[in-house]
Amino acid sequence: MKTPVTIFAEIRKFCRANGQDDVIRKYAKYFTEGYDAYGVDPRILENQRDLWMERYRLGLQGYLTLGDLLVKGGKHEEAGLAIWFIASFKKEFTPGVLRRLGSWLDTGLANWALSDFISGEVLSRFLVENIVPLKAFSSWRKAQSRWKRRSVPVSMIKPLKAGGPVEEYLEFIEPMMEDRDRVVQQGLGWFLREAWKRHPAAVEEFLMQWKNQCGRIIVQYATERMAAGEKMRFKKVKPAKPGSALPSKSRRRAVRS
Repeated sequence: MKTPVTIFAEIRKFCRANGQDDVIRKYAKYFTEGYDAYGVDPRILENQRDLWMERYRLGLQGYLTLGDLLVKGGKHEEAGLAIWFIASFKKEFTPGVLRRLGSWLDTGLANWALSDFISGEVLSRFLVENIVPLKAFSSWRKAQSRWKRRSVPVSMIKPLKAGGPVEEYLEFIEPMMEDRDRVVQQGLGWFLREAWKRHPAAVEEFLMQWKNQCGRIIVQYATERMAAGEKMRFKKVKPAKPGSALPSKSRRRAVRS
């Protein structure tokens, strides 16, 4: 009987045998943070993924164990497969599964595509189905991994679209609004843009409160769908320079004359 360890070895052997340098070059340009991949054509990998799922009936716990190995390996295709496998068990998710998946973001999901993939296809399920409360993600907001921090707002997009409480979501991301990491700011801006489409007044009030403190990437993404005139309202107000309120020398002369 195949075990997670032997299946992991089989997956790695397959990826090495089907890797292509031109595929790596094709996708590497989208990853400024680096792209550690075998270069397997996505169509080939998807077909083989379905064969593995059909062949190996490991159950949720077995695929979590296999996922631990795949994510730890650090390769893009392996980590992607780990997420795909687990997404097939959405109906069996528990709070304990969320903690296990959170460790994947700490150790091996190391680019925006993998972070967004697990957020949109897996983590969001925990909120949409009320498997855990929003506060289960509280510690993620200050995680060392920037990909784990990014996953917080991205995981909230589907629940928001399903009618989640926008006021609660906006309050929840407040501790993240001064995050200096670009990829986290992009995730926050993405969430705010989607929230604005449904709750413009609430999001505009929120942005007005934060526009002078938060990173400009957040505002840029959040206001992307606004008209030019609307965007101007959220420009950062630069503090006045010392003495700038005083009239210029030439103006003082004109006043005296």
